[in-house]
Amino acid sequence: MVSKRYFYNLVIRLVLISLICFLLCLSFFIYPNYSVIIILGGLFIFQVIILIRYLNAVNKKLENFFLFYLSGEVTSSNVRRNKKDEFSPLYMYFDLINDKLEQARLKNEVQNNYFKTIVDETAVGLISFKTDGSVELFNEAAKKIFGMQVLRNLRKLNNIKDGFSEMLINMASNDRKLISLILEGELIQLATKKVKFRTMNEELHLVSFQNIKPELEEKEIESWQRLIRVLTHEIMNSMTPIVTLVGTIVKKLRRKDKPDLIEPGEVTPDIVARTVKGLDLIDSRGKGLISFVQNYRSITRLPKPDFKIVNIKDLFQRIVSLFEHQFEVCGIDLRINCHPSLFINADGALLEQVLINLVKNASEALDEIESPVVELAAHSVQDQMVIQVTDNGKGIPPEQLDDIFVPFFTTKQSGSGIGLSLSRQIIRLHGGSMTVQSAPGKTVFTIRI
Repeated sequence: MVSKRYFYNLVIRLVLISLICFLLCLSFFIYPNYSVIIILGGLFIFQVIILIRYLNAVNKKLENFFLFYLSGEVTSSNVRRNKKDEFSPLYMYFDLINDKLEQARLKNEVQNNYFKTIVDETAVGLISFKTDGSVELFNEAAKKIFGMQVLRNLRKLNNIKDGFSEMLINMASNDRKLISLILEGELIQLATKKVKFRTMNEELHLVSFQNIKPELEEKEIESWQRLIRVLTHEIMNSMTPIVTLVGTIVKKLRRKDKPDLIEPGEVTPDIVARTVKGLDLIDSRGKGLISFVQNYRSITRLPKPDFKIVNIKDLFQRIVSLFEHQFEVCGIDLRINCHPSLFINADGALLEQVLINLVKNASEALDEIESPVVELAAHSVQDQMVIQVTDNGKGIPPEQLDDIFVPFFTTKQSGSGIGLSLSRQIIRLHGGSMTVQSAPGKTVFTIRI
């Protein structure tokens, strides 16, 4: 790497010093001459000083060279390079390295600008911060959500909601939360998720914020529309025959084509029989409507859960005992797949009610099925208990999957349509969720608490 110039300079100076030393020794021991000794001694000292100055100059050049490249000045190296310099090849090699480093720097800068543009243009708010709360990233979407242009420390978010910054710092990695905030007098719902990562030797937290209030409002409107549709259908089913029967009875008790009522003597046994029959039907439909209203009240007045430690397998055994005789007659195989050491903090009576409803629905879906099977299974996934009720029936039509949890929606002749709605509300009171997956030959209701 070092040029021959440096090598030759060093060798010549060392040879001269060695030659002077030889002559000095010769004149001192063999041909003693004090004048020659003094002259040679002076030349020796002079050559040593020149060698030291040369080596210092070389070291200074190396020091300046590295300082020059460490300073990041990559455009003026040709000006500083001297063709007679001992280290001109070193400059050349480092220029090549510098070119590659500059290309890598430009590439990284382009990528950083690219990712910065993506981060700023995304509709999801992003805040990246250190453990002490100092903010590293605050994108445009987050600025719009929180109504501020600058955020240097999370503590500023406490002006929006008390303890907001501490909640974000204390969130676990991959944790999700739904946060309600009032901004500019308007309630918004933020779906948040947090991840932790390390950059160099520093831990950073990244929290995403998405305003889901419009989606929630849309779903709420859609749910109300479904509920109103079902309520209207049920009420019309009851009121239409009542109105028809009332009209028929009134018609029998009036004179033809006249508003006058018939005389008591004109009331025949046939008219009395038809009137009583009509009133019986009106009574029946009226009671059905009252029952419908009572069912509606039942799904709006659920009791608060009484949480206790419940053994899942014991709970399953109680369900089996309830259906054992019925399933034996129908030829249904009711299976349990659960480890005996699984426990859950829940209201055992309410959870049992949910499972009874699911098992009952599963059994009703197994008509005309060969080797019908209903399975109760449970397992633990991280901090969640997963309970599943599975059957091998015909399945639920895809167009009905969105409606089966809607109150009063039913495909059964004698069904009330509140069982699944009640069950889902009970699970929500436990802080859990209930979902369904269905295909011909397999339907799975999954409870996560």
